[in-house]
Amino acid sequence: MKEFANKVAVVTGAASGIGRAIAEHCAREHMHLVLADIEEPALTEAASALRTRGATVLAVQTDVATPSDIDALARKTRDAFGAVHLLVNNAGVGAGGSAWDSTLADWKWVIAVNLWGVIYGMRTFVPIMLGQNVEAHIVNVASVAGLLPIHASAAYQVTKHAVVALSENTYYSLKLQNAKVKVSVLCPGWVRTRIMDSERNRPADLRNPPALQQLAPETEAVLQYYRSQCEAGLDPAVVAQMVFDGMRAERFYILTTTDFDPVIQARLESILRRLDPPEVTF
Repeated sequence: MKEFANKVAVVTGAASGIGRAIAEHCAREHMHLVLADIEEPALTEAASALRTRGATVLAVQTDVATPSDIDALARKTRDAFGAVHLLVNNAGVGAGGSAWDSTLADWKWVIAVNLWGVIYGMRTFVPIMLGQNVEAHIVNVASVAGLLPIHASAAYQVTKHAVVALSENTYYSLKLQNAKVKVSVLCPGWVRTRIMDSERNRPADLRNPPALQQLAPETEAVLQYYRSQCEAGLDPAVVAQMVFDGMRAERFYILTTTDFDPVIQARLESILRRLDPPEVTF
């Protein structure tokens, strides 16, 4: 898509961070907005702020890990606006450490939101978008962690690699149909978001008991480094501009920095040369 005015955008995780910045950019493009987030007070505030700027906004409290919530989101979108032209699967969380230090609750929660949330969004919205037979776009938000050989949270890295793979698969599936629907995968580096504070939205039944909340010291040190890098990272508004530039150019991979290119290259070369994964230091 190159023209966005009067088109309908659905953004998950829209109450903060990258999701909110994309929603704000959608408003500047004069799009009709459907904001989805599990965090109801923040969602209400975001919707109110955008309406104050003149945007047409529908706010729908949504748990992307619950397929019936995604179905309801699609239904409410069509009832309100009759169509959907942009889907941004942005909602994401992080938890746990290594594959064995992470609890089953960590794994279940991160996979449910980061991967199943995207799968549910695709299964529900893509058939709608295809049926419209007009230009439309999907943006799946992964992470540069989805291109790297290591991340402090095994569950986070696994899900972000999976979102990249899912997006690649979707790209070719849409191309085989000569579809008017395009797809991009966003792999941001350090961005000023609240991803390090994901616990605020963790369901009660997937919370760890106090005895299991302590991570290994080396994992905790890396996570603190991640927090400091996020705090000093890109303004989400800059990322939102990159997303719209990418959509207009029909660019599949949208990366926000070249800082990680040497590690990505080293990983690819290690695969092609049948070597061990490259060492990464933090």
